[in-house]
Amino acid sequence: MDLGLQDAVVWVTGSSGGIGRATAELFAEEGARVALHGHRNTESAASWLAERPWAERGTIVGGDVRDAAAMEACAARIVERWGRIDACVANAGAWPAADLRLDQLSPERLRDTIAVDLLGPLHTARAFLRTLGEVGPRPDRRGASIVFTGSTAGRFGERGHLDYAAAKSGLVGAMLSLKNEIVRIDPYGRVNLVEPGWTVTHMARPALEVPGAIVGATRTMPLRQLARARDVGQAILWLSSPLVARHVTGQTITVAGGMEGRVQWAPDEVDEEAVRERSRHD
Repeated sequence: MDLGLQDAVVWVTGSSGGIGRATAELFAEEGARVALHGHRNTESAASWLAERPWAERGTIVGGDVRDAAAMEACAARIVERWGRIDACVANAGAWPAADLRLDQLSPERLRDTIAVDLLGPLHTARAFLRTLGEVGPRPDRRGASIVFTGSTAGRFGERGHLDYAAAKSGLVGAMLSLKNEIVRIDPYGRVNLVEPGWTVTHMARPALEVPGAIVGATRTMPLRQLARARDVGQAILWLSSPLVARHVTGQTITVAGGMEGRVQWAPDEVDEEAVRERSRHD
């Protein structure tokens, strides 16, 4: 199926690993030119890119998503190389490891989590929109696209991680507002959000290694498996397509095995080793 992404310029933040890197690879497989963003691991990303068969269609941009000026500088470097940015995947985020109630959270952790997981995507989208306004929409009516990476924590909450849940919940309101703003710049522009549940990534792996964590995570899921990074990336790819998703905006796609707010399985009905096997990376 033609997704209309051949030679499109795509900016993926948080692509040093996990969902971001898998998403960048998927875009590249569709023939897109991909700007992989990272902060502290740009050298690792550059080494990984150099090994890809599509390396000539990739570039690395570095910057702290908490810094609005840094994200504008990233956007400027992409435009300098390729003349425009067609799609933006605001994926960069962080999961604080310690489980703490709100009254136990330090003001510093609360501030830092919001800065990375909410303000970071907003700084990214702002830089993208400013660039879109300067360059203008594509003449072929293949509208610009923004996809935020949210989380099921933003829908169901996450005990011990209120800061993370609040930030991800805020992205829903941002997406619903921004879909009405992007069309003032590009009449065909779209904004959507993908909402992963538990996904096997380097960031999530320590939490999933805790005994009983996988059983707890899958008890509310009809599909007793965890998402792979490419599962989430495929949803992002579809939402970013100016052809197959041309009339889709302001929507959330949840990639969480049917997760809902009630228990589906008793503990003895979840085989942890079987779930690990079904969730193994390709």
